[in-house]
Amino acid sequence: MPKIGNIELPDFPLLLAPMEDVSDPPFRALCKEQGADVVYTEFISSEGLIRDAAKSVIKLDIYEKERPVGIQIFGAELDSMLKAVDIVEKSKPDIIDINFGCPVKKVVSKNAGAGILRDIPLMVKLTEEMVKRTHLPVTVKTRLGWDSDSIKIVEVAERLQDVGIQAIAIHGRTRVQMYKGDANWTPIAEVKNNPRMQIPVFGNGDVDTPEAAVRMRDEFGLDGAMIGRASIGNPWFFKEVKHYFKTGTLLAPPTMEERVEAARRHLQMAIDWKGEKLGVFETRRHYTNYFKGIPHFKEYRMKMVTSDDSSDVFAAFDEVLEKFGDFQFV
Repeated sequence: MPKIGNIELPDFPLLLAPMEDVSDPPFRALCKEQGADVVYTEFISSEGLIRDAAKSVIKLDIYEKERPVGIQIFGAELDSMLKAVDIVEKSKPDIIDINFGCPVKKVVSKNAGAGILRDIPLMVKLTEEMVKRTHLPVTVKTRLGWDSDSIKIVEVAERLQDVGIQAIAIHGRTRVQMYKGDANWTPIAEVKNNPRMQIPVFGNGDVDTPEAAVRMRDEFGLDGAMIGRASIGNPWFFKEVKHYFKTGTLLAPPTMEERVEAARRHLQMAIDWKGEKLGVFETRRHYTNYFKGIPHFKEYRMKMVTSDDSSDVFAAFDEVLEKFGDFQFV
């Protein structure tokens, strides 16, 4: 059974990936209910934290029902990252995760996220000092390398383990690839098969079906899967994967009633946490997937994603349930 520090996990755990404007407390709660074993916050700017920027600070909110939960931070300046560790510790997460994988230009341009893959010594030095700074287990999420000519992930993972990280999650693409093409899990398996590696190695990228999760476990031998885009508007994905592991059969998709109920709860929790305006706005990205596959749905989707008034969105949910209640998802 894999462990992150002293945190015991089930065989082949499923982790909710840190996703900007997605992995907030309402969504994490839904995923946890559906079987996510570990959840991570949205990534948080170290510079934003030490400036006490509201957008960064609110992301520190975590709740007992989420545990084990990791708070992920990013940055490239040692002093800022160490101060951020001190701030994060006060929120009492179970794990501190370092983002060395975000490919977005505004992050990479500051040598943070995947940008640091061009400076492995700095990556290792930052990690070493952050591990020394905290009593909490430190984990890393990264990519295979900057580009196809600089994939040194076996060496990088070993060096990060040597300075004290407790687990590593690796996205099977380079920074240059962004999210294009297929994720390559073979180099991640090479990390896992390195006889010097003693910490859990989690795979990330293109785990979008239960069958893919089984391949990652059985063919590539990884310790667990970190689930990102497949979970957006689909918190049931974790439950579906675990059902497939247990039975070898696909779980029936959620009913319309279950989808509407989840969308309702998601919106209400978001409003309770962030207020009406942000709560309505930041749940919009999930609705397409909540109701994916329903024919002639555009009118209702537009109501959900254009209204600034939650009562209109809740009313749209009611209309959908009334009109499409008997729709059979496949």
